[in-house]
Amino acid sequence: MVLSKGFEIEMYTGTPQGEIVGLSDKIVADLDGFVREPDSRNVEYITQPSHDYENLLCALLRPRRELRNYLNRLGDYTLIPGSTLSLGASDRFLRSDPTNPYHDYIEKTYGTKVVTASVHINIGISDPELLMRACRVIRTEAPLFLALSASSPFLDGKATGYHSTRWGVFPQTPTHVPLFASHAAHIQWVEHQLAIGTMQNVRHLWTSVRPNGDRRPYDLNRLELRICDLVTDPITLLAICALLEARILQIIDNSSIDPLTQSTFSPEELITLTADNEAAAATASLDAHLTHWQDGRSILARDWIAELCQDVWAIAKQNGFSCFLSPLNKILREGNEAQQWLQLHAVGFDTQRVISQAIVATQEREIELENKLCSSLMA
Repeated sequence: MVLSKGFEIEMYTGTPQGEIVGLSDKIVADLDGFVREPDSRNVEYITQPSHDYENLLCALLRPRRELRNYLNRLGDYTLIPGSTLSLGASDRFLRSDPTNPYHDYIEKTYGTKVVTASVHINIGISDPELLMRACRVIRTEAPLFLALSASSPFLDGKATGYHSTRWGVFPQTPTHVPLFASHAAHIQWVEHQLAIGTMQNVRHLWTSVRPNGDRRPYDLNRLELRICDLVTDPITLLAICALLEARILQIIDNSSIDPLTQSTFSPEELITLTADNEAAAATASLDAHLTHWQDGRSILARDWIAELCQDVWAIAKQNGFSCFLSPLNKILREGNEAQQWLQLHAVGFDTQRVISQAIVATQEREIELENKLCSSLMA
């Protein structure tokens, strides 16, 4: 069994020098398949659900090629990696749609803390109770996926002390989200949040993992992992997705995997533990000291990821996608994007030079993958 999966990709637009420029109102007006965010400096595209990793690779690349061609027509503009306003201008909000009341609320309530770029990974799970159990497990393990994807060590031209500044400052809303014991409990909780105003609408649930569907909270059909920073390299992103899918397949196969029954901690303690792990992963990513949700042992994020990879590899092999897990070994060995940028910064590269080099590397990687793997599919 292979599950359906898809991505929501938010990216910044700007100049080859790394200055982020708000263009989403033009992009959304002129190109199909792109969605505006509250701030005009980033724009989102969404891949169609697919069971096939090769198809997903091209689905990630195709809209970017179209967007790059469009940006070239507008002027000397490009796509900018990273998940924060790395080089500056975090002091102001640039509205993409000044007439939208929800955007008005977001700007007034959160300011530029939400002006970030990220990847949301959606995995199809049709059974609502199974979905809730998968959400419970993946929420406690979400810090591992943040550790792999961290790409926001800079803000306003400075190193912040975080590997993921995005998740370090992002306003998780509402402030307390339980590990939902059932679909009914989730429905009741969401209805209550809407009634008391801690959620403005059903989309206003900003946590590391949430159940998603066409009529939330009632009709749900997928798990949405929201914690990841922007992963610009499609092969790396597919590796992270493969780890998530393999873990979910393991959860489906083994009904005993559940923090509510398999942990030495109470549900409330698990929420606190997970929040602490998320904060640690936002700060030190792969080198973070985490607390394991099952038994409380201290473990480095990279070691926990390596254990998990080993644990699910046979499941991925059985389902024909184990080869997509292999790039994770390189990340564990060489570091994620944030760590690589910080290494350059430590030897004297200023933030602008780090980002401008990453811009070039991102485009070169896209061209390489298109030519090698997607030329026939993308023709």
